[in-house]
Amino acid sequence: MLARSKYIAIRYDMLSHDVSMKAPSSPMKTTRIVSRLAIASVLAMCFAAVPAYAQQADPAEGQEHAEPAKDEVAADRADAGQDDFHSRSLDYQGNIIVSASGLKQLDLLAGTSVIEALELQREMAGQVGEVLAKLPGVSATGFSPGASRPVLRGFSGDRVRVLVDGLGSIDISNTSADHAVTIDPLTAERIEVLRGPAVMLFGSQAIGGAVNVIDKRIPLRIPSEPIHVDGLASLDTVSDKREAGLSVDLPVGSKFVVHADGSWRKTGDLGIGGYVASPTLRSELLTQADDVAGSDPDAAGELRDLANLRGTLPGSATETYTGNIGAAFFAGESNLGASIGVYDTVYGVPVRPGGGEDEEVSIDLHQFRADLRGELALGSGMFEQLKTRVGFSDYSHSELEGDEVGTTFDVQGLEARMELVQKDTRTWRGSVGAQYYYRDFLATGEEAYIAPNETEQFAVFALQEFGGGPIQVEAAGRFETSTVTAKSIGEDRSFNTVSGAVSLVYETDQALRYGINLSRAARAPSAEEMFSNGAHIATQAFEVGDPDLKSETALGAEAFLRGRIAGAELNVAVFKQWFSDYIYQSATGDIEDGLPVFEYLQADASYFGVEGEISLPIYDNGPFALLADLRGDYIRAELDDGTPLPRIPPLSLLGALEAQTERFDARAEVQWFAKQDRVAPLETPTDSFTLVNLSLSWKPIRGNESVTLLVGADNIFDVDGRRHASFTKDFVPVAGRNFKASVRFSL
Repeated sequence: MLARSKYIAIRYDMLSHDVSMKAPSSPMKTTRIVSRLAIASVLAMCFAAVPAYAQQADPAEGQEHAEPAKDEVAADRADAGQDDFHSRSLDYQGNIIVSASGLKQLDLLAGTSVIEALELQREMAGQVGEVLAKLPGVSATGFSPGASRPVLRGFSGDRVRVLVDGLGSIDISNTSADHAVTIDPLTAERIEVLRGPAVMLFGSQAIGGAVNVIDKRIPLRIPSEPIHVDGLASLDTVSDKREAGLSVDLPVGSKFVVHADGSWRKTGDLGIGGYVASPTLRSELLTQADDVAGSDPDAAGELRDLANLRGTLPGSATETYTGNIGAAFFAGESNLGASIGVYDTVYGVPVRPGGGEDEEVSIDLHQFRADLRGELALGSGMFEQLKTRVGFSDYSHSELEGDEVGTTFDVQGLEARMELVQKDTRTWRGSVGAQYYYRDFLATGEEAYIAPNETEQFAVFALQEFGGGPIQVEAAGRFETSTVTAKSIGEDRSFNTVSGAVSLVYETDQALRYGINLSRAARAPSAEEMFSNGAHIATQAFEVGDPDLKSETALGAEAFLRGRIAGAELNVAVFKQWFSDYIYQSATGDIEDGLPVFEYLQADASYFGVEGEISLPIYDNGPFALLADLRGDYIRAELDDGTPLPRIPPLSLLGALEAQTERFDARAEVQWFAKQDRVAPLETPTDSFTLVNLSLSWKPIRGNESVTLLVGADNIFDVDGRRHASFTKDFVPVAGRNFKASVRFSL
């Protein structure tokens, strides 16, 4: 998508990421995928619709929430003005509950973080990667303001899954860093981050972790009000952002609820704290200007102007619309729901200064998505509930140079998931299930460097927890079969992968848990890693896949400490993974079509990391509390010969003080990123930098948390910082000084 550089050397940062893009759509293929969707949907409806006729629920049952046992508490909260719609990730003692069928908690096999309500409002951004970037062990790809995906424990791309209510986003954000995630955090109820071996339950592509965005596109429960409205609107100065999101839940009778939501966001070019170009890139541009000054003064002047660009990042504006309509039927503890929605965005892609690109570059992206959810209460027996989820996506984006379409990517995908939830016997609980995934990919135009291909996966999995006393054992397993076919080039590969994990935990009387996880995870290579063969202008590389790649496997060990001690809440983990046949890109030294050649290779590699957070009460007299919040993480990743892997985030630390009263919450935080000079060949290092942020929230209605006003200032010293995990760090710095204001309401 970006033109080739006339003046500067291509660097490894823009060349070695896990590439992407995948295939659909002839009429025959469309017929096949629609038939798959129809079959999966009919099965899910049959499973979940039975209770509507088989159960004779009395009228009171129809008013029950998805978790009827909590109705009394929910009613008490409603009377106090605390809407249960914003309390779903807490049990009623204040403990984090992460979505997991049949388990008390999913934090034995997985390190977990949940953000919602005030924290979600404070960290709101257009892409989910930016929303989560302050969590321990989390960074973001930061390709541009319009495209930023989470990086978990140093992993990105096809090693991190981004989910919507447990199903994949079914876009191509995992395939290239310039592709947006098709989820708008504006309408999210909460976001869960899972790190560790339990994420294998969501697919082999979650070998590094998973992010699960919970929204209400399919209603989760029946509101107690005649109509329930949630909204969030905000403004900022750093990008002239204007955004608003609104969701409405309308009960119809005692058992049926209709939902609608939508969002809009528009930003200008991003303000930054210094030069667009990094010190290394500025030096290159100025040196090249001196070299051509005698023969081409105009070119030299242009190069100097590019080197001195500062204050604003050109070509970084965005505009996004989303809309969803859904409905659900509730009968006792069973329900059936469906939704349809659209995601539509146009966002700028900043180009490398001196890259020779005269036209503005942007991406015009559209997704239509349909979802189905069913939950069937099974009564007595070993299993108490059957859960089904089906999602279908028709995705397309065009990469524009000025007003002209360069390349178009079309993807149709289907994902279906079924889980049987076991009865909790106090000493044994869990779930078993199956998952199906299909993707049909087609690229046309200048960057069609991957042949049309289809990916099909089927998996069975189980998660079991044993023990009702202080000692608990949790085990997970997954078997997955994958087929990747590119008929036009005569390639058809099949893979069988087996993953498993076990955790041994001791829990004290004070709810402090410590233990160890052991795991084996496996991932089949993607179509991009196997079938790439051509110029990829967006990464400024000629990429060559290897159709003979094998599955990569990783053995892992993790020790953790989680819970409460002396009034403090803490979550600390130390982990290491040893990879066999790790898939990565390597420069060959050759030049093809004016671009350096990078080919996919396999070698052994390892990841080591430490991450943790602690919330420490400093003072609490009831009406006023003062808390300290400390977070940090460190990752070291390298090939077996000691060569560092690219784009590994450096050591980072965050410290915050938060003062809380009934109506006000004031927070001051300092986040420090160390320099990263342990870099891959030809990768540029990044300097250390520190961000200072302030925020103040106010609940203007006494005794009622339904309305929250927030004002804040991020990066108040306007520093120039660059995320090392970003492919574009040499010319896309972090946002500069930003003043922001927002309002969130739940009525």
